[in-house]
Amino acid sequence: MSNIDPYSTLGVGKDSSDAEIKRAWRKLARQYHPDRNPGDSAAEERFKRIQEAGDMIGSAETRKKYDEESQMKNMFGGGGNPFAGGNPFGGGGGGIEDMIGQMFGGGGARPRQAQQAPREPQKGKDLTIHLDLTMEEALKGGKRPVSFTRLTRGHIGNMTRESKKVNVNIPAKAKNGLSIRLREMGHEHPEGGQVGDAHLIIRIDPGEGRRWENDSLIQTVEVAYSMLLLGGKVKISTPSGKSGNLTIKTDSRIGDRRRMAGMGYDGGHLDLELVLLENDDLSKTQIKALESLKDSGL
Repeated sequence: MSNIDPYSTLGVGKDSSDAEIKRAWRKLARQYHPDRNPGDSAAEERFKRIQEAGDMIGSAETRKKYDEESQMKNMFGGGGNPFAGGNPFGGGGGGIEDMIGQMFGGGGARPRQAQQAPREPQKGKDLTIHLDLTMEEALKGGKRPVSFTRLTRGHIGNMTRESKKVNVNIPAKAKNGLSIRLREMGHEHPEGGQVGDAHLIIRIDPGEGRRWENDSLIQTVEVAYSMLLLGGKVKISTPSGKSGNLTIKTDSRIGDRRRMAGMGYDGGHLDLELVLLENDDLSKTQIKALESLKDSGL
């Protein structure tokens, strides 16, 4: 597994939908592409990291694998034995499979500290899985197939991976970030006992130019610099399917927001946030106008 954090590299959160990550990757790859930054070694290095991050989490399949490996690594590497106290393999070692083998495959004597420590009720670790839905799917609800990987105990006490697929009933009008507990669908304990739970987290794709902030839906509105200063109107479309013209007040600022009641997800509010319109290809007339503004002090 690479040392880079693909989520921070792409500027997205772990609660972002797969579609959001793809959009972020495309935008950054375009921004830092060597063809747009000739001779810029820093941009070239950034582009390489962006490409690497895209390889790691840019598709639903690779992201699922990365997230599962990260959970396993945190269980084994970050806190030692995920089912008991102590670290039975003392750090180092190879990949996740080696860790599982070292921890659960070979048997052997229990460390002295573990022998003397009072035994606690045995329970396998919980695991976290995600399900991406569009707004329409989340509003409708219904049964959805979910696949994940967990650790199970073999007949001789060794731990192996098991691919699991279950149908989960998603409630209608599910909220973004909703957690559904799947009892005893998590990891098993190597010595038997209670099985851990799985926690299914719902991720609702907000759509192009939108993002979630807790329960609030934020939609960016691209506005030209001249319109920010002088005011005007810009056309927008909302998640509810409505469209219209948004009035931009004189002397507006980047980051200004306008709240629209009933225009968000499931009749909730929608916050419109002003961002600067990016012009990739300026015409000669626009360049001349900008030069005049520059000369005038604007």
